[in-house]
Amino acid sequence: MPGISYLYLTLFTKNGAVCGSGGRPYPFGGGCAVHAKIGVSVKKDIFNRVGILLVPAHTRLKQEDIKRLIRHRVDLAEVEFGNEPDGGGETAADSENQLIEDATAQVKELFDRIRFGHYIPIRQISSTLLPVIRQAADSPNLFRLLNGLRSKDNYTYKHNIGVGVLSTLIGKWMNMDEEELTLLAMAATLHDVGKMKVPIEIINKPEKLTEAEYRLMRRHTIHGYELLKSTAGAPHRIALVALQHHEREDGSGYPFGLKGDRLDPFTKIVSIADVFHAMTSKRSYHDASSFFTVMNEMNTDVFGKLNSNIFLLFMKKMMESMVGSYALLTDGRTGKIVLANPFEPISPLIQIDSLFLDLSKDRTVRLQEIVG
Repeated sequence: MPGISYLYLTLFTKNGAVCGSGGRPYPFGGGCAVHAKIGVSVKKDIFNRVGILLVPAHTRLKQEDIKRLIRHRVDLAEVEFGNEPDGGGETAADSENQLIEDATAQVKELFDRIRFGHYIPIRQISSTLLPVIRQAADSPNLFRLLNGLRSKDNYTYKHNIGVGVLSTLIGKWMNMDEEELTLLAMAATLHDVGKMKVPIEIINKPEKLTEAEYRLMRRHTIHGYELLKSTAGAPHRIALVALQHHEREDGSGYPFGLKGDRLDPFTKIVSIADVFHAMTSKRSYHDASSFFTVMNEMNTDVFGKLNSNIFLLFMKKMMESMVGSYALLTDGRTGKIVLANPFEPISPLIQIDSLFLDLSKDRTVRLQEIVG
């Protein structure tokens, strides 16, 4: 139906017993997948093997409902789904925001387990978290997705989701194949896993870190590499991204001051997503900046620091997705974005009533924020 956005949860088992005949193999091995529509109702009561009611008839499925069915080994392939949700249900924005919040909760649970258990459950991350990352990256409304990814709380955990989704988007824009996209999504989502070995009081400190604390924080790149390198089933490129994501093209980054020719291509993508999400998120020691403010700052700083070709693609696709939206300008006027400039994406053509304003020609005015 018009206006309804379907969200799919992909679930896996090691032996395929739960998935039924509708499964498909997953690149990181072990198990099969079943797509269940979040927001779609079930026709009949669903019971477990001893007769306990798990999901009543006509319930509109949430992620926790499907997890409950999996825990009780219900074959989702045999569940009878009802009609599509009507327009009175959740909006697409509500569903996407809930998807991101659910993914953040998963990251928190998984990362807390890593903090205390010294073990990365790579198979579980592959089977439960990556499908959500990939699903979020398929959102038809990029601006709505970006708003949902902006971290207002739980920054340490939501940042990993944000970087995972943004990196996956960039990979899609670069026409990566499915295998590469899956590997990139995994690398991006786990890029900061080494922070689980940094003292929690440093991670959560609301004030600026001391020099000694900052040295400890910077070691999260090494911790992440060591954790992933010692994890069975984790491809080496994922460990490299954890190690390199704070390196810079001109060699000014850390931990080793490597230059761009020695960085993994995934690192170049994740670095851009990492900086963008961090700057657009509210954190304990600074407020979130608007998307356009961040893109302007990154555009000024990109040459020598970040890969300019990938960043130009990132800006171009972002601005193309916002054509037709209304934006507030720095001079207080509001106008419609009517054309993206392929050579200078941050400076599009704006229509204000009957006036057309080319921001690439008028340097006194800039985009400030999307307003509708």
